[in-house]
Order: sequence, then C-alpha cells, then structure tokens
Amino acid sequence: MKMKPVKKAVLPVAGFGTRVLPATKTVPKEMLTIVDRPALQYVVDEAVEAGIEHFVFVTARGKIAIEDYFDSAYELEDALQNKGKIELLSELKAKQPLEGTMSFVRQQQAKGLGHAVWCARDIIGDDPFAVLLPDVLIQTDVKSCLAQMMNAYYEVGGNIIAVDPVPDDRVSNYGVIRPKDPKTARNKSLIEMDGMVEKPALEDAPSNLKITGRYILQPELMGLLKDQAAGAGGEIQLTDAMARLMQTQDFHAFIYDGQDYDCGSKLGYFEAVIAFARAHPDIGQDAQNLINKSAKLK
Repeated sequence: MKMKPVKKAVLPVAGFGTRVLPATKTVPKEMLTIVDRPALQYVVDEAVEAGIEHFVFVTARGKIAIEDYFDSAYELEDALQNKGKIELLSELKAKQPLEGTMSFVRQQQAKGLGHAVWCARDIIGDDPFAVLLPDVLIQTDVKSCLAQMMNAYYEVGGNIIAVDPVPDDRVSNYGVIRPKDPKTARNKSLIEMDGMVEKPALEDAPSNLKITGRYILQPELMGLLKDQAAGAGGEIQLTDAMARLMQTQDFHAFIYDGQDYDCGSKLGYFEAVIAFARAHPDIGQDAQNLINKSAKLK
C-alpha cells in the first residue's frame, strides 16, 4: 500500500516548564542540557533519522533561544576556525540545519497542546505530519522511536500513536489507549485502537499502554482542531480532536522499542541525564564509574 510520505513535524515548545522551575525562569525547558546538548537536539535528531525534512516549532514569548540555537553562529565558528579547533567546528556544523528546513510560529495564548498543533496548520497544509513532544526523550538501542513508527505507518497508514506498557500500579498515572480487540493489547507491537482514556483506575483501564508523546497524524486533524471545544483544564486537547478523527480514520497504537524520560519533571530530567551520560560514546564509561563511586559513598 503506497502512503503519502511524512516529511513534516510539529514540535510544540511554547510551554513555561513550570514543573522544573526555577531552572526554566530564563531558559526554555527544551534547552536544558542533557550531557552536552539541549534536550531539544535529541528530539530533532530522532526526527531526522526518521526522514523528517521540515520542522515547525510552535513557540511563545521568551523562546528566542531556540531560534538562535538552530541559527548559524558566525562569531563562534570563526573563533573555532582561528584557534584550530576544527573537530569541534565540524561537530557544530554537523548539527546545523539546512536553510529553509525550520519554521517558527507563535502560540500567542496558552490554550493547550491541541491549539499549539493547530497553530502550525498553514505550514502542514494537506500533508500527514508527526508531532513530537520535546520534553519527552526516548533512548533506543535500535532505530529512533519515530523511525520505528514510520515503518509501522508505511505498513498500515492512517494515524499512529507511540505507546509503551507500564506496570499495573502505575496505569492510573497516564493516558492509555483502548484497543479494538483487548486480546491484542499485550502481545502485538501494532494494535488497532478505538479510544483513549485519561488516568483510569486500574479496574477500569482498557489496557496498560500509556501514550508516550510521539504521533503520526493525518492533515484532517487540523480541521477538527479549528473548532475543537476546550476540554480538560479548560484547554484545547489534542486527544479530544484525535478521538473525533478516530470516528472516520484508522488509528493504531505502536509499542516501540526504547525507554522514555519525562524531562518536564525534575526527577525525569535527572534520570535522563544519567541514562544519556552512560550511553555517551566519549564519557560513558567514566560516567558509569562516577555513578558507581557515588553509590559506594552511601
């Protein structure tokens, strides 16, 4: 089955990052450093590996550091060149996006994730698109999470939501998906679904598969977001519009291979720093030695 390729991605980066204050008082939460680069760089790298060619950042006041980060820095590059730090200069330029591959739009009012995605509508147009929540980092030993999802998309088409199983005692902490056939919820990686439930009690949960912050969506969603009523928290929720689209289009949950970290929380951010430090090609072993040393000091 031939599918229209997914080449665009929406990254909502307009939030205040209140869960990690005061660090985010002057620094966007997406720019908090994980080892040697901003958290946002890991998300962009994940999308590039999946074949994304155009990024739409939905920003707000106080987020200019994100635009500056992805811009060229002539003075810095010239200084590195003059000092003979060619390897470092090459590493810096390798992360430089091609001109015209990044767009920045403003979410002028904090009306929720659904509204943030809708702000990208004119750039997305009639194309399917990915949504990546930048405060969720996903570490894998194989292809990136979104690259894995792309394989699933080209298999079944429609809309794909990344999920991963959680222990039963944590199900009530998350939004989970409802499979069409409950028997498939625990033994397949690609599951046809017909609903989502936010933070259900364990006895009411239709599955133990939490929604993880990666989506591949069809452009018809934008039309639904245009008139989507406010939902939980008085905000326009992306999940509400997806539930409406589910009435006319196929949705599949995809169980990816990897581990996610919620960098929007202090403990999740700290966990991500440890995990990515241990996996770093240059300092991984030294980081592990420090962790072991700290454990012994207890």
